[in-house]
Amino acid sequence: MMPSTPPPAGGESSAASRHVPVLLAEVQALLAPVAGCIVDCTLGLGGHAAALLAAHPSRTLIGLDRDPDALALARERLAPFADRITLVHGGFADLGRHLEACGRTTVDGLIADLGVSSMQLDEAHRGFAFRLDGPLDMRMDGASTDASPTAADWIDAWSEDELARWIRIAGDEPHARRIARAIVAAHAEAPIATTARLAAVVEQAVPQRPRRSRAGRRRPVHPATRTFQALRIAVNGELDQLDALLAQLPQRLAPNGRAAMLSYHSLEDRRVKHAFRDGVRGVPDPITGAPTPGSQIYASLTRRALRPGDDEIIRNPRARSARLR
Repeated sequence: MMPSTPPPAGGESSAASRHVPVLLAEVQALLAPVAGCIVDCTLGLGGHAAALLAAHPSRTLIGLDRDPDALALARERLAPFADRITLVHGGFADLGRHLEACGRTTVDGLIADLGVSSMQLDEAHRGFAFRLDGPLDMRMDGASTDASPTAADWIDAWSEDELARWIRIAGDEPHARRIARAIVAAHAEAPIATTARLAAVVEQAVPQRPRRSRAGRRRPVHPATRTFQALRIAVNGELDQLDALLAQLPQRLAPNGRAAMLSYHSLEDRRVKHAFRDGVRGVPDPITGAPTPGSQIYASLTRRALRPGDDEIIRNPRARSARLR
């Protein structure tokens, strides 16, 4: 079945200290007027949160994350701000419930850094990275429940048609059918249980693609990149989670509040772009075509999505596909 659709503070672990927040200066600039409470919907290792708290002494922050390991590391990194933070284990699809549990109905600012975290990519046992051999897991919650299916479980359950369709949609993969056929054939020989085996199957099925940077340099893109992305999105219900967050945002962002959202692939970015665009335009009157009263709920802070410059991409290659709206 197809799924519906500032420097780091002292005391942090080595994992947190290695974390490089994406488009940090731009996020800080967009949220600079916010002096009240900010919710970080994807706290991760606390890079954006630490910078936002350090920049303004009266700010408070609620940090959400589905990954208990990330929360523990973020708590160490944010220890200098302990009296101004509340950390919550949970996903941003339940933003309203989490805020109410913290005694709030709205917040003055919001940041969401979508997708997989650097820590998750760097830990082989989490199963996110095709360059590291580990179990084919990909669960962002750290496998907290036995009932939650892994990426290996999804492969086991899907037909070739379902695999091809989802890899094409969620991975934007032009070779989806060829990859799906190769996965099904390999699975018939033995279950695909590790990241290395899946990566090898995909690599044998499609050629490695070069990709040009904006500086004109050619970088190889591993053939399994988009397939791993598609599986990760399915395992974690990422698109449904994002849709739920965007639907709640107008009720949970206080008047004159600001939101900054980072996305890393077209499916995420398109949803954010359309939600913000519709909120800026409002609902047109069927007769006059003018926005109906009260329907223009957002004002745009940027003319278009902000992207990392070449210098940032050189420092942090994982930032290359980021879009900030």
